Amino acid sequence: MLLDANLQKTSALREVVDECGWAHRVKVVRARAEAAGRSDLRGSFDLVVARSFGSPPVTAECAAPFLRPGGLLVVSEPPPEVQSLGKAGIRASNSDRWPLEELVLVGLEPLAGWRGEFGYQVLRQVLSCPTRFPRREGIPGKRPIYRIRSRTASPGSS
Repeated sequence: MLLDANLQKTSALREVVDECGWAHRVKVVRARAEAAGRSDLRGSFDLVVARSFGSPPVTAECAAPFLRPGGLLVVSEPPPEVQSLGKAGIRASNSDRWPLEELVLVGLEPLAGWRGEFGYQVLRQVLSCPTRFPRREGIPGKRPIYRIRSRTASPGSS
């Protein structure tokens, strides 16, 4: 299944799926993740892949409802220089971006991550996501389930 809320993107995806002959195997759904996570798609997947979706807390809240316990969430991460939190010298490490003690709210645990020119983070759905998540449309972005902690970089460090 491919999910996006944008009509132009889902139309283009449907065209590609049809041209590749995958229509019998791949479903394209136009919906917001918050709404789709409360539909019959909830708890249906062993793997969710997110790219350019949102901040870590938003991605975790919106993706976790789709996963079965034991399922994996793979999130494409920005390069380290883009992970700046907007203030000079402030950077977030992997454990700051994906803190175990906060992710348990949606039943996730971080497994592994990799950083280089690009990066990714892998998380496992340990428990079913509580039914209160995802919250209604727009709320995950306005009131994230956690704040990314940051550290001030020392001079000369990156």
